[in-house]
Amino acid sequence: MTNNSTTETVRVYREGNIIPSHPGPDWTRFVCISDTHSRTFEIPSGDVLLHAGDLCSWGSLSQLMITVEWLKSLEHPVKIMVAGNHDLCLDEMWAQPIYGIPPEEVEQARSYVRSQAAVGLHYLEHEPFRIMSPSGREWKVYGSPAAPLYAEGAFQYETTGEAQVIYNRIPQDTDILITHTPPFMTLDTTRKGKQAGCHVLSGKLAELRRCRLHVFGHIHECAGAQINTDDPSRLVDRVSVNAAMAVTKKAIVVDLRN
Repeated sequence: MTNNSTTETVRVYREGNIIPSHPGPDWTRFVCISDTHSRTFEIPSGDVLLHAGDLCSWGSLSQLMITVEWLKSLEHPVKIMVAGNHDLCLDEMWAQPIYGIPPEEVEQARSYVRSQAAVGLHYLEHEPFRIMSPSGREWKVYGSPAAPLYAEGAFQYETTGEAQVIYNRIPQDTDILITHTPPFMTLDTTRKGKQAGCHVLSGKLAELRRCRLHVFGHIHECAGAQINTDDPSRLVDRVSVNAAMAVTKKAIVVDLRN
């Protein structure tokens, strides 16, 4: 991983670097994680915790509960999570008899994650959400668990048309986007050298001119962060974060000036 990066409005702290103290009330600190797969890790403090999916190891409710109870124990004032392709018990499709997860387990899992909003842990499934930072800055967030089909799993799509339906739901004024899949050609290179990100999501991101932070995971071996400053059509610089922890075991911290 590279060294810390700083611009006037963005600061990114990556794996292996010392994370300085919070920069103050003019900033919001986002702590980005993903692909924890029922394991728990030491996580830095911050204003908002973002988990970009694969909460479970192999998709059972008991595995999901390990992660959710751990996230609840963390002290971040606001915590947001989406699901991923491993989170079978959260995908209503997997309640069908041909998939083998008891319908009551899927119903229980979905009710369980929704109930955590009462303690500040919010589950998003193709939906927007607004949060207020401690400094009073409102951030418009959108979360999606979807990913292109590549193996048996949850929340996957096969066609360009399906992807367009999913990503056309993202509001144009989104500040913070959380998806499980990376976009095409952004921190999406597999061990075999394939660019595994989604073309349709990449196209949608080009339209999101106000989006300042995109957090995703899914491709474990390409964890990292980059600041995109080369598109003059955007109104703001965007930080792209592959927050997968399966390999690095480290969160990525992003400070955004309010």
